[in-house]
Amino acid sequence: MALDIDTFSNAIGGFSFFKAVGHPLSAAKIAALIDRLAGVGPVAIYDPHGVAAPFNELHDCAALDVAGVFVQDLERIGDSVLGRTAQPVTDLPESVAKAVFVVAFDAERLIQHIRHLVPDGAEVISLDEARLADDMLTNKRHYLDPINFATNFAFFRDAGGHHTRLVTANYWAGYGARNTEIWSCLFDDTGAVIAEWREALADRVGTVVVDSQAVRKRFGLGEFTGQLFLHVIGGAGHDVVKYALDTYGENAMALSCTHDANAWPADLYGGLPAPRPDEKVILWVQNSHPCPIPKGGVGLNRMGRDEIVWLDREIAPFGTYALDVAELLPDLAWPEQIEIQAGKHFVRPRYEVLSGSGHERISHPNVERVDLTPDPRIPELGNLLGKSYILPAPVLPTARYRSQALPTPMSTAQTTLPVATVVYDPAGREIARHDFGCLARDHAALLEIDDLVDGALDGGYGHMELIYDFQDGGEADGWLHGLFRYEDRGSGHAAETSFGAHIFNTVLTYRNEPQSYGGPAPGLSTRLFLRLGPPPLDTMCHLIYPASTPWHGRSETQLTLVDDAGEEVAARTVNIPCGGSHLWRYHETFEAAERERAGERGYVLIRDVTCRLFGYHGLIDGEESFSFDHMFGF
Repeated sequence: MALDIDTFSNAIGGFSFFKAVGHPLSAAKIAALIDRLAGVGPVAIYDPHGVAAPFNELHDCAALDVAGVFVQDLERIGDSVLGRTAQPVTDLPESVAKAVFVVAFDAERLIQHIRHLVPDGAEVISLDEARLADDMLTNKRHYLDPINFATNFAFFRDAGGHHTRLVTANYWAGYGARNTEIWSCLFDDTGAVIAEWREALADRVGTVVVDSQAVRKRFGLGEFTGQLFLHVIGGAGHDVVKYALDTYGENAMALSCTHDANAWPADLYGGLPAPRPDEKVILWVQNSHPCPIPKGGVGLNRMGRDEIVWLDREIAPFGTYALDVAELLPDLAWPEQIEIQAGKHFVRPRYEVLSGSGHERISHPNVERVDLTPDPRIPELGNLLGKSYILPAPVLPTARYRSQALPTPMSTAQTTLPVATVVYDPAGREIARHDFGCLARDHAALLEIDDLVDGALDGGYGHMELIYDFQDGGEADGWLHGLFRYEDRGSGHAAETSFGAHIFNTVLTYRNEPQSYGGPAPGLSTRLFLRLGPPPLDTMCHLIYPASTPWHGRSETQLTLVDDAGEEVAARTVNIPCGGSHLWRYHETFEAAERERAGERGYVLIRDVTCRLFGYHGLIDGEESFSFDHMFGF
């Protein structure tokens, strides 16, 4: 039941066609276009770019009386397209079609090429009739330019005392963009549009904040749980809409934060935790397309097991459904892991953990790759790349927080996980090591950092690194992931974050590593965005300086406080030892007068031209609750 559409390639990036035909503003135009074609009689489908099949996946063409499917590429002649055998377009004059449907944008030139082949009296219709308005386009000359579809979805809720706050920056201005705007469309749980608006951004790298309470008040809305669609117009440099999403409640029990949704729907997601006995885990299934998710279109299984339980429920176009994982998998318990059979129906989803104590938190699983195979060279990389792939994660102050680590399979090629965890103090000194051995795909091997460090961390905090360890055999593909859970020993509030490994801080490159925020590898510099929480919340940030091979002895990290207009307010320099980390708080690092000048919508730009840092951020609400997740850069 998976959608047969192309959404992303790790070689060339995201595909624009599915975004173009799935855009909320185009969906109604396409529905009207199909109705019109259904009423004219036999229709010839001309498919010069091979996109008729994915178009049909998102917009059912069953109502059309298809007189034939015609192609331009000789190698596609004879293929099955929409249930018909593809013919050469030179056969088009023999068709009885009353209309020719050209399944392409920017189709004028394509139509001119075949004008002499169109049957007498037949109307020619293309997808250009469903284009967005020109003022929605960044590149008006090339409709499917990825920059025209810099879009993303966000979980968005204002109901039952729960609120959401999306924060990003106009980082496109840093790449020369001017007159940038964001068009926003809010869907409720049924997929109905309940609000839409357009906001002009200043021509500087200032903050963008969308708060559910403000949206609800502005449009006079009742309670809602749904998703926010964002479309950046006039961007440059990035066709990815990155953001931090804070979820908060009327009291401190519901504080959490998550990273952006990753704009490309995937077949599979991994790293969804099973609930503890006192917990309920809700997977928020949010349809990213203008077609329904059919019954049996989404399923869950225990990671590493073949038995899939499918959701016997249809989900409306752009609709939202709260799936209690225990409905489908009642016998699983933490630290067992769940694999999500998503079928490209939705972007990286959110899950919510409700504990018996009343504390709530939201996090996200990750994309499980389906295009990888074991790489026999990775075990040999140590000769030149030292640790090679590193997944760094904080060990929060042990007096207050309990830290846990769980390796998570994140590609279909990972039948074994040969991993170890090494813990370092802030100065980069190794404190302890745990060898997981060669884990099976269906493992539930949870590491308690308390048991490993036994009070040995200098300063009470540090960081851990999940790395490959082949002493017990096993294979690797470079897509090493883990889930890291943190729990407040006093309040019981928890947060969790998950991410994947990279090669860090070495001038040698391997398979596009070390990754760069802009341009080709190696990525040897840092540009991270730290959003700041509104009063009375404080903001914390944990910066880690991982190095696959020895690099500069200390970082030269600039923490620049910026107001919401993009103007610098104050700056601090921190020097993090290579292999070490630095945990800091906003209120302790910047003075009250500086924080007042920055305002509630200020942010901190973390910049280092000497090394690549990895960062985590969160908010702290006194002694009651906190949030935590990895940061984004641009």
